Amino acid sequence: MNQSSAQIIREYGPYPDVDHVHGVTYDGQQVWFAAGDKLNALDPATGKRLRSINVAAHAGTAFDGQHLFQIAEDRIQKIDPATGRVLATIPAPGGGGDSGLAWAEGTLWVGQYRDRKIHQVDPQSGAILRTIESNRFVTGVTWVDGELWHGTWENDASELRRVDPQTGEVLEQLALPAGVGVSGLESDGADQFFCGGGDSGKIRAVRRPKRGSAKGGDTEATADARRESL
Repeated sequence: MNQSSAQIIREYGPYPDVDHVHGVTYDGQQVWFAAGDKLNALDPATGKRLRSINVAAHAGTAFDGQHLFQIAEDRIQKIDPATGRVLATIPAPGGGGDSGLAWAEGTLWVGQYRDRKIHQVDPQSGAILRTIESNRFVTGVTWVDGELWHGTWENDASELRRVDPQTGEVLEQLALPAGVGVSGLESDGADQFFCGGGDSGKIRAVRRPKRGSAKGGDTEATADARRESL
């Protein structure tokens, strides 16, 4: 297993009226972050907050190339980012104990915080398709280049972990500095992760370790969104 220190390359925020950052996702142009009663979009180049959607946003956030998905207590909402309208809801597998959220392989991947699990979920029905066990609290989930990563946060320690998507075995760890928490996680599809900073009200960009054969990350729908925006 590879172990190293995480390299924080940028911090965004804190922002007025944002007391806590929950889920984080990326649509190819904007970083979206959940802040309790709003979903906020920021420009990752400038850090400027661009807009907000008034919707319950209590935990993980994901983007499928067209829609946002947002955990709100015991349900997952499908949201039109253009209008902010909730188009559909499905039950969240943890019934209120869910944390991270990601989109990959046409499905949702849902982290369960205290249960230390990651579920692959059918986005239409909410049915659990697969479960991966972790030995740490799960605070964020993302996919990039076929790699499954999740955030952890226990006591004063946080890490980004790459795990085997079949067995849950930890393959790589990036340790955050003491006192820096991770409350949401998303890849930009290339060389960095966006990490929610919990009650600091910040979002941090962390460098993703280089791969000798990396091709730029087309696993997540964010890669499709970036191509469509060019």
